[in-house]
Amino acid sequence: MLRIPHRAILRLSGPDTLALLERTVTHKVMDWTEGELRYGALLTPQGKIIADYLAKRVDDGVLIDVHEDAAADLLKRLTMFRLRSQVQLTIDESLAAVTDETGHDDPRSGALYLRDIVPAADVDGVVDGATWAARRIEAGVPEWGADYRAAEVFPTDINMDLMGGVDYKKGCFIGQEVASRMKRKGLIRKRTVRIAGAGFTPGAELRAGAALIGNITSVEGNQALALVRTDRVAKALQAGEHITAGDLPAEIYQPDWLAAELAAHVEAPANE
Repeated sequence: MLRIPHRAILRLSGPDTLALLERTVTHKVMDWTEGELRYGALLTPQGKIIADYLAKRVDDGVLIDVHEDAAADLLKRLTMFRLRSQVQLTIDESLAAVTDETGHDDPRSGALYLRDIVPAADVDGVVDGATWAARRIEAGVPEWGADYRAAEVFPTDINMDLMGGVDYKKGCFIGQEVASRMKRKGLIRKRTVRIAGAGFTPGAELRAGAALIGNITSVEGNQALALVRTDRVAKALQAGEHITAGDLPAEIYQPDWLAAELAAHVEAPANE
């Protein structure tokens, strides 16, 4: 089994672990079965992502697989929200996030590697960074540290709602009011999309004619992810305009969910 690059493991244990997560994070908690991986995030009160993560339910609590640069801040904030709850929180350096043939499905996409959290002593090596990036970009999955960092994006910007990372029917979570209001508005205006083309660089502007429609966030080979304004993409495609990234031709992949959202923008321009 191979260690996934740039990940750290938070261990939460104690009788109030699920109650703490239920009132703070975006995903379902109380119906969580042992061994199951779930995708979620802790948000700011303004609804932006502090850190998103994959979490595994274990017999004595929860293990959180998070980007190593976000781990200390996530630990600090969850500790602050603990109040008088009986929860112990630590960064557990004896554990590692790995990809393995006997692992669990990544809840974000079936096109990603199987993964698990295991003793670090059992790890055989590290996944090649370029190989990892190519796999997740092809799956259309953005990642903290590559495509965004703390307090830069809302959950819908990185498609968390499409990947099961946000439960809008929960009783509460930090930032829920803003997140729910954005979802209730109907048409989401910012999404992360996959694009194809050669020579792209992270940060390059994505344009349709003179109009700025987004920016590339990560690149591997001839594919990339970009955060775009879907209303502007819809307008450009309807007008037959060519889309470019830094003056290079770019093609936006349109899975069914994106095609439906673009069509909705075309049909209801007056409501935007």
